[in-house]
Amino acid sequence: MKFSSLLVAALCLSSGALAQIKPQPSEPGPDLQLQEDAPKAKKEYRLLHAVKVPALLIGLGVYTAKNDNIINRYEIREERNNLMPNFHSKVDNYLMHAPVAIVYGLNIAGVKGKNDFRNRTLLLVKSEMIMAALTFSFKSITHEERPDGKDEFSFPSGHTAQAFATATFMAKEYGDQSVWYTIGAYSMATTVGAMRIMNNRHWVSDVFAGAGIGILSTNIAYLTHRYHWKNKNSNLTVVPTYAKGPGLYIGYRFN
Repeated sequence: MKFSSLLVAALCLSSGALAQIKPQPSEPGPDLQLQEDAPKAKKEYRLLHAVKVPALLIGLGVYTAKNDNIINRYEIREERNNLMPNFHSKVDNYLMHAPVAIVYGLNIAGVKGKNDFRNRTLLLVKSEMIMAALTFSFKSITHEERPDGKDEFSFPSGHTAQAFATATFMAKEYGDQSVWYTIGAYSMATTVGAMRIMNNRHWVSDVFAGAGIGILSTNIAYLTHRYHWKNKNSNLTVVPTYAKGPGLYIGYRFN
């Protein structure tokens, strides 16, 4: 048995996440494309970037769940059982929400992100709704047994989906200011995915698919957002809460 299979899995996950760091597309010149076609080309580029990495990760997760040719999920579980049979940690329960806390913490500290408070919060809510819908739909359809045998809701990993959704949220809001925000966010998300395997709660295939769903959910939220909430005097208040777990306070002030 080799430890290399676990290393390959970690490299696949981190490489897929960091592939979200992209250079800005160059504007098409007048001799290459008519000016009126530029908006269409830009839209197609954004759509391609939004789905290509998540699709690869989800596809890899589905393939790994059915085939052992690339990455053997049973071998990884056996390596885990041999190297750390008694490992158990709850850090992943909190780390998956860390990027959200960091984003709003930076905002409180005066470091402005890409969007104002209301649009940012609406984007986060949309991302969470898409992620939850996709994750629980897959779980209810696949009925994949967890590696510890406790239930049949293993595929995909909800913790990993949450972690990569919030990591992408942080990268969208602050990635343009410094690449280290993006690297830090996805490093935390990758750690969550690894810990789900180390805790024996998920197969590596679950983690791949969860990462793809998380990234896709936030990408779709940003791609489809219309940025209508620009009125600073709006009576609507939306605030994320974490008193007894992640939640949302929504209030409206009547004049």
